[in-house]
Amino acid sequence: MSGRRDYEDDKEKIRQFLEEFTSPDDGTGQKNFKYYDQMVKLAHREQTEIIIELQDIIDYGNEDLAEAVETNASRFTQLFSEVIQEALPSYKTKDVVEKDTLDVYIQHRMMMEERHRDPSSASTRDPRNRYPPELLRRFEVHFKTPELQKLVSIRDIKAEKVGKLCAVRGIVTRATEVKPMMQVATYTCDQCGSETYQPIASPSFMPLTQCPSTDCTTNKSGGKLHLQTRGSKFIKFQEIKIQEHSGAVPTGDIPWTMTVFARGELTRLTQPGDHVAVTGIFLPMMRTGFAAMSGGLLSETYMEAHRIVQMNKTEDDEMEEGVLTEEEISQVAEDDFYDKLACSIAPEIYGHEDVKKALLLLLVGGVDRNSKGMKIRGNIHICLMGDPGVAKSQMLTFLDRLAPRSQYTTGRGSSGVGLTAAVIKDPLTSEMTLEGGALVLADQGVCCIDEFDKMMEHDRTAIHEVMEQQTISIAKAGLMTTLNARVSILSAANPAYGRYNPKRTVEQNIQLPAALLSRFDLLWLIQDKPDRDHDLRLANHITYVHQHNIQPPLAFEPLDMKLMRRYIALCKKKQPVVPPELTDYITGAYVELRKEARNNKDMTYTSARTLLAILRLATALARLRLMDTVEKADVNEAMRLMEMSKDSLNGQNDQGQRAQSITDQIFSVIREMAPESQSEDGVKVPRVVKMSDARDRCISKGFTPAQYDETIEEYEDLNVWQVNTARSKLTFI
Repeated sequence: MSGRRDYEDDKEKIRQFLEEFTSPDDGTGQKNFKYYDQMVKLAHREQTEIIIELQDIIDYGNEDLAEAVETNASRFTQLFSEVIQEALPSYKTKDVVEKDTLDVYIQHRMMMEERHRDPSSASTRDPRNRYPPELLRRFEVHFKTPELQKLVSIRDIKAEKVGKLCAVRGIVTRATEVKPMMQVATYTCDQCGSETYQPIASPSFMPLTQCPSTDCTTNKSGGKLHLQTRGSKFIKFQEIKIQEHSGAVPTGDIPWTMTVFARGELTRLTQPGDHVAVTGIFLPMMRTGFAAMSGGLLSETYMEAHRIVQMNKTEDDEMEEGVLTEEEISQVAEDDFYDKLACSIAPEIYGHEDVKKALLLLLVGGVDRNSKGMKIRGNIHICLMGDPGVAKSQMLTFLDRLAPRSQYTTGRGSSGVGLTAAVIKDPLTSEMTLEGGALVLADQGVCCIDEFDKMMEHDRTAIHEVMEQQTISIAKAGLMTTLNARVSILSAANPAYGRYNPKRTVEQNIQLPAALLSRFDLLWLIQDKPDRDHDLRLANHITYVHQHNIQPPLAFEPLDMKLMRRYIALCKKKQPVVPPELTDYITGAYVELRKEARNNKDMTYTSARTLLAILRLATALARLRLMDTVEKADVNEAMRLMEMSKDSLNGQNDQGQRAQSITDQIFSVIREMAPESQSEDGVKVPRVVKMSDARDRCISKGFTPAQYDETIEEYEDLNVWQVNTARSKLTFI
């Protein structure tokens, strides 16, 4: 486009667009004048903000105008404001009832001028001293970028974007208090009594001192000006600092940040930890006076916000690629989809099938319960203990990449303040403000903490409240507040003596307080046991991955990471409930767990939280199947995972005893279920066990249905018990 732009012509186009644009038919058959209706509300002060969508200008046929708005947004904000201000009186259909202080103030000034006006003079006011349009304006004009424009990272906002309308995404790390900012300063002269107005466009300004009115300049009396706070106009102002997502930061770089100035209706929309999309004008920060001298040649930049939208979990990064198609759902939801999804987590790592299943459930998460004030978390917490070199950190880094929102940190590299929130001095207002830490930034995501055992004790206590209450309470430097931290914690730790010592108890090996251990839903011990066959398979796997940089051929193709993200996002929309008929079964299973914990002195951290953990795992499994109710199979699988995690801790404690075969173990489980034999009139009542109950108990203990059937037949042949023809009851002989 060559030559100077005709802004008067643009104003005429804007006026036509606001009057004539109609949004698509909503099915009623009536024309919907989108901006006309909003202008009527502005005129009656029922609305204070008008959002101009650039897509509407394009649909109206003014692509040139839309492009001009995008490239010179500040100028066109002013043009739109002028057009609306001029047109508003014609949109009034009734008198404005509510008058604010400024209305009364201006009305009073008009009356005073009318009273003291010289009848021979034609003009009522000094033309240099007329009311500035900013003082009379009661609305804000904001732009919305076209629908096709994608959100960009803070790192991609470069010099060519200065003055243009951009849309960025990021995490809010700091939000200052909302304060009044002067937009128009009003002064009164102590000599002639006239008023002077000074519109302020920059963050700092130089107050006027000499009166510019005609009386003072002709008489050369030089009246002094005094600032009138009541007659000045203030708007709400808030400074927000956003940081780019951890996934967009190249290795070795620190995350980039951007300052956002929010004014008027855009204040108080976010708090630290929120993921936001900000549309605004990228501008250099103009400094004057001493600040410009001390700043030197460098200039800071900021974004003048036009729109701030909180993003859902599903709108981040790859989630914007759209919902799952039927073909993709069928690709995931096969017969063995649970195993397939679990094995797609870190496929380069050999084995650990049950650990991967637990990590999959952590990503999906249970359902939050919030009934009448009492909140029960749905997030699942897992702690991976293990010998060095069993790929704990590799699993953590993979999950950090897979989760849509995540923060990765290490025990020694994190302080309690770095995990929760830091109190820092705000450079703009010199007040103390909060800046969110890793747990706040990972809100509604996963926080991976490696080397958990190396954390200092006072830093580790910062996590206690987060793990159960899902909040962070801060009382520092006069700031008392509560921040959201609805986060799943995945931690990795080494045993106390470098390797797990089977001759010591669980507490001696782990050396973490019981208060912390009980908050983890699953505590998994991964041991490096010498076994020739297993070692050979592992060595073959590692050498293959090292040579080809990909996992060996599996029975199926592992799912793509983007597809898994979108499927997990789909699962999270489900809110499954536990049906009443399963209640007795779950409570009975929990009582059995407590009974085992009493018999085995090592299991000291089995508490009511264990029951909640089973319910969380069961609801996560129901979500994974995209169901609305929890089934018995989900509860059995949840208890099996719980049992396997406990077995991993207790597997080495019975070294002096003869190793029991699987059939012996299943027999002892069923024998414990059988009631004590009682005698009625000298005749012993046989011990009877329901086959369905026995099968469920054995499967929840981690045995397969085939092993269970084999045990039933073996002991039936040995005449230890009899099974009826319907195969519903089992009677001990």
